[in-house]
Order: sequence, then structure tokens, then C-alpha cells
Amino acid sequence: MPLVNVKLIEGVFTPTQIRRTTPLALALFALLGGGAFLTAQHQDHERIFPTPADAINSPPEKLAYVVATYAGTETKKSDYLATIDVDPQSKTYSQVIHRVRMPQVGDELHHFGWNACASCEGRCDRRYLIIPGIASSRIHIVDTRNPRAPKLHKVIEPADVIAKSKLTAPHTVHCLSDGRIMLSMLGNDKGDGPGGFLMMNDKFEVTGPWEASREGMNFNYDFWYQPRHNVMVSSEWGAPNTVRRGFKLDDVKAGKYGQRLHFWDWKERKIAKTFDLGGDGLIPLEVRFHHNPKSTHGFAGAALSSVMWHYHKVGTEWKVEKVIEVKPVKDVKGWEVPVPGLITDLVLSMDDRYLYFSNWLHGDIRQYDVSDPANPRLTGQIWLGGLLGKAREFRGKKLGGGPQMLQLSLDGKRLYVTNSLYSPWDNQLYPQIARDGSYLLQIDCDTRKGGMTLNERFHVDFGKEPDGPARAHEIRFPNGDSTSDIWN
Repeated sequence: MPLVNVKLIEGVFTPTQIRRTTPLALALFALLGGGAFLTAQHQDHERIFPTPADAINSPPEKLAYVVATYAGTETKKSDYLATIDVDPQSKTYSQVIHRVRMPQVGDELHHFGWNACASCEGRCDRRYLIIPGIASSRIHIVDTRNPRAPKLHKVIEPADVIAKSKLTAPHTVHCLSDGRIMLSMLGNDKGDGPGGFLMMNDKFEVTGPWEASREGMNFNYDFWYQPRHNVMVSSEWGAPNTVRRGFKLDDVKAGKYGQRLHFWDWKERKIAKTFDLGGDGLIPLEVRFHHNPKSTHGFAGAALSSVMWHYHKVGTEWKVEKVIEVKPVKDVKGWEVPVPGLITDLVLSMDDRYLYFSNWLHGDIRQYDVSDPANPRLTGQIWLGGLLGKAREFRGKKLGGGPQMLQLSLDGKRLYVTNSLYSPWDNQLYPQIARDGSYLLQIDCDTRKGGMTLNERFHVDFGKEPDGPARAHEIRFPNGDSTSDIWN
């Protein structure tokens, strides 16, 4: 089949027009040389699945995108988005095959997400990655039309973000069903709490804050919405001016960190109910609803307390209960206080059966069967570092740091993990990450009986990057993953 002049075709047809063209016309167009172009145009649209079941039954991921940062290291280079080959049949398996370098130094790329997801299936294309810098408040838009070699599409400067929202320190990215994009922001324009939520339109223009009122907010961090139930849940970390100084127990005692979950009226954009989790809920970070859009069940992990909370709706009332507690460990060398597990990330399998979370300080990842969400059952545990002396050797050396960011394949069979949390906290608790760089590992998950096994073939060593050791953080796949999509 002859190659098509993509620039010429783009001047004649839009992607929407092509999708609306009759099958006969599409066939004739392909015979005339348009087949390659049509494949590229349809590729983005077909990256979104209409139901969780369709996502589970989709082909395995072959690429992964990982953000890498030089924040808090000796390397004065810009951060980048790494494309990783995760296809076991490929000659470049377990290698970085492409890098998109950001234009400025000092962003600290952290969490990122897609411009489109399941909530806008049929109306939007999953093509652009929204990659903010938590330190700079700069927002990068990366085009993944060529999945193996993405390119920078647009940069939104901090001055524009602040001018239109009075918010800073972007964190979680979610798309909405109408094509807009929403980001949780940790601070105001001065770096203090409570932060808020930033909105962008489908042209990647900042339009202002989402919330109608911030009454009831002290801090902000993660969020997840469930449109069928007119609810959004958000969590609390701390203000940028607090967290960027590193962790101090005195700041917790002074009330500078959160301990509450907020349940928002999604349509009214106001907090409808707040749960103060008390001493068992210090620093609640990641929140996850079930993928099933009919369900009201979800989980939130309180990092410092190392407690997993289960929330759900009973009648018209939301309920929150403690379901898992990771006990602190006493008498750890170099520590005057018991060491908490520090639950820093969690992920739910697409079928809502398995819950995974990482204990960054203890050094383990746990797998629970949560078929009964109120009564989780431990089915797997694997040690990948930590402070307890249980770090395993892998390829000739002990794994450094502790397991942190998690991402799960759509079929639930492969769990990916990196070990960097946030550069000021890394340098305080695991200073070797700045010297040695991060890892990206892959764990094989038994989805029938439970259990986890480290894949000995897969290891991306970010300590050997061309510009020096880098920190690796969040992970995404071109066709989505277990934290990208929300179904209407």
C-alpha cells in the first residue's frame, strides 16, 4: 500500500470527518493511499474502551510512559517523559526507547494524565498527555500520536496558571466527559493551603478554578469522581510551603498536614460532607473509586497512619471505615520513633477484585482480595527495598529506596512500580535515590488465586540515563491503565 502525504490529507479532512465517512468511501480512500493515515487517526479513538470489561479484554500494553526528574540531584538538566518498551517479544524490551525533554529546568514532573478517558468515549481521543510540574506549576502537553516517539505540543507557563486561577503546585490530572481537563492544585498563589482544582478546556487553555466554594478545605491532594452518584472524593496532604521543606513530625503536631476526606456534590461543586479520620487518618493521599460506575465503593490510603480506609454509600449517606492497618515497626536502626509503613500509593484492578498498595518505608507491596470491600483478605506480599533490612538483591545489587508509584495493566496481570516519592522527602529518607537513580520493575500478578512474583527479565535502571541518574515517578500506558479511566 503506498504511503500517504499526511500533511496534504490533514488539509482536506479532519479526524471527525473521516470517522463519519462511509465504509465504502474509507475503503476507496485506503486504496488510494490513505490507509496509513486512517490507521493513525483511528488509533487514538480506539484507545478508549466503552466498559471496564472491554478494557480488561484488550491487548496487553506494549509501551509505558514514565516521567523522570532531576529535582534534588546534582544534575542541572530538564525533566523528561521516557517511553519504555514493555513488549516481551521486542528486541528493545525493558529499555528506554525515546525521551521527550521539557524546555525548562526545575519542574519536578510528578503525576500526569490523559486529555481523554472512558467518560468521554466516542467523543474524544486519548492522544495528549497532561504533564505538570509540581515545583514549577508549569503544565506540558505532549502529543502521543506516534506512541513510540511522543513530542511536545504545548507549554502552559506558571504565570498563566496563576493569573487565571490563583493556584499552584498541580498534582492529579483527570479528564471530564465533556473534553475538559481537571487538575488538583496543592496551594494558592503564595504556596499556602487550601489549594483547589484547576480547569482547562479541550484546547489546553486554563479557564479558572472548578469549585464554586472552598469552604471546608484546609489542604488538597488527590481526587476521583463518580458521575452516576454525583460525587467527588478528595484527600489532603499539605501546603506546598510545608511539604517542600521535607517531612517534619512537628509540622504534623502543628496541624500542617491533613487528616480528612471530602465528599463533594459534583454538580454543585461544593463539599457536601467531610470525614475527619483523626489519628488513624493522618495524611490521606491516594483515593480510588471502583471502576464499575454503578458502585459507590472506594478506598483511601492514609500514609502516615498506614491505614486503608473503605468508603461507600448506605442509602443516602456516605460511610467511611478502617479496613486495613499496617503496624509501625519499633527499634529500626537510625530511628528514634517506630517506623510507619507509609502507604503512598494504591491501585484497584479493573475488575475491582484486587487492591494493591505500597509501604514506602517498610519496603513492601501488598495485594488484597477486596471482593468484599469491607473485609479485605491479604493474598500477596513482595519486598522491594525499605528500611527494615528486607530489601532483596536484584541483578547483583540490593534494591534501594522503597516501592512507591504503582500502575496495573488493564488485565490486572502486570504491576509496574517505581521508587521515588518526592525529591525533598527522597533526599531526607532515601538519599541514595539521588545518587543511584530510580528503578522501574514489573511484577507478575496471579489474578485467579492471588500472589505476586517479580519479573526477573524486566528492569529499567534510571541510574544509567544519558544525563545522569534520574528519579522515576508515575507510569501510564497508551491505551489507558487502572487509574486513568472513569466511566459514566
